[in-house]
Amino acid sequence: MSPGKNQHGSAMWRYKAILSGTIGNLVEWYDWYVYTTFALYFAPVFFPGDNKTVQLLNTAAIFAVGFLMRPLGGWIFGKMADQKGRKTSMTLSVLLMSFGSMLIAFTPGYHSIGIMAPVLLLVARLLQGLSVGGEYGSSATYLSEIAPASRRGFFSSFQYVTLIGGQLLALSIQVLLQKVILTHEQLASWGWRIPFVIGALLAIVALYMRKNMEESLHLSPKVQEKGSLKLLLKQHPKAVFTVVGLTLGGTLAFYTYTTYMQKFLVNTVHLSIERSSMLTFYLMLIYAAIQPLFGLLSDKIGRKPLLMGFGILGTIFTVPILATLSHVTEEWQAFLLILAALIIVSGYTSINAVVKAELFPAQIRALGVGLPYALTVAIFGGTAETVALYCKKIGHEQYFYFYVATCIFISLIVYTLVKDTKTTSYIDHEKH
Repeated sequence: MSPGKNQHGSAMWRYKAILSGTIGNLVEWYDWYVYTTFALYFAPVFFPGDNKTVQLLNTAAIFAVGFLMRPLGGWIFGKMADQKGRKTSMTLSVLLMSFGSMLIAFTPGYHSIGIMAPVLLLVARLLQGLSVGGEYGSSATYLSEIAPASRRGFFSSFQYVTLIGGQLLALSIQVLLQKVILTHEQLASWGWRIPFVIGALLAIVALYMRKNMEESLHLSPKVQEKGSLKLLLKQHPKAVFTVVGLTLGGTLAFYTYTTYMQKFLVNTVHLSIERSSMLTFYLMLIYAAIQPLFGLLSDKIGRKPLLMGFGILGTIFTVPILATLSHVTEEWQAFLLILAALIIVSGYTSINAVVKAELFPAQIRALGVGLPYALTVAIFGGTAETVALYCKKIGHEQYFYFYVATCIFISLIVYTLVKDTKTTSYIDHEKH
């Protein structure tokens, strides 16, 4: 049941809605990132052998395959969100994610069940890919719709705060296990399973929060009957391709400097797993904190200047940053280089959700945001680690640096061509 008009207009309702929408998002992304955060420990369990890079390449490949389910999830859950409500879609997606985490937590290793171990790992990641594919479109739509027009960039930036927060939570648990609770041997043997169990249990809290959250202001019985893939492709093809172009460079840069960077610090910079984890944790903490600041800035000056800033700086500095990073000898040097990269990428991550939501009308918004985004992330974001590790394996790691810079440049072309959605938003023309 939706609240009354007066309640919709209150600040308290908005804060409660943001909390309900983002808690589940936090749990979803925690479960998603726990895989890559602990891959350094469980890779030998599922893929025995002596070559660490090959083991990581195998786990990264399964991580990438999980991304292939995200477009399907974006379609299924996006359509559900547009037809049945954002709340229903967001609740079911978090349940599916927790099931995948539980499956990973209790799957025996290769030495116990042979080839079935990596097969079950693959199944779990496919389920989680389906879940997270649906989460983005629904939550991006929800947060954009509940926000007042003057603070839409700020409110929607919390999607990436919780997205990064999920990775921070995974890193926090990793550091706690490393420093306080378990030895390295215990973590590598069985301790890596603990964070997957935690993720499944956290879903209970997320489920409660989402079952009690209010529905979006922009959804009505008339709207709920219209969302479909046919409608999306027939009436909004330009917006669909715009989402792809907006996402391409940003998602590749994001996954390069977040999920892959921890392995880069170990494999290329030659830091220990423990030092890499601590460095990544502090970087992600700062990264999460600056997202709302960029969101507020977009409310003042528009979305396009931030996107252009990311496109220009990312195109120019990606290769120098990564090339320099590969040769640093001090941790503080690595810290400053990655921080600079994350500040640049924030021009995209802080506002990409609201920009995409503002491109579509309510009856097709969750599907329009979720499906093309998930397709692009599956192709470019999900394969970032695999491409990077492959380039390292063949002895030409620098190829990956130019690949990232080129993709950012392609997105820059799109940023140049599109209008600023702050002034052309569909959301502003919808009646509550």
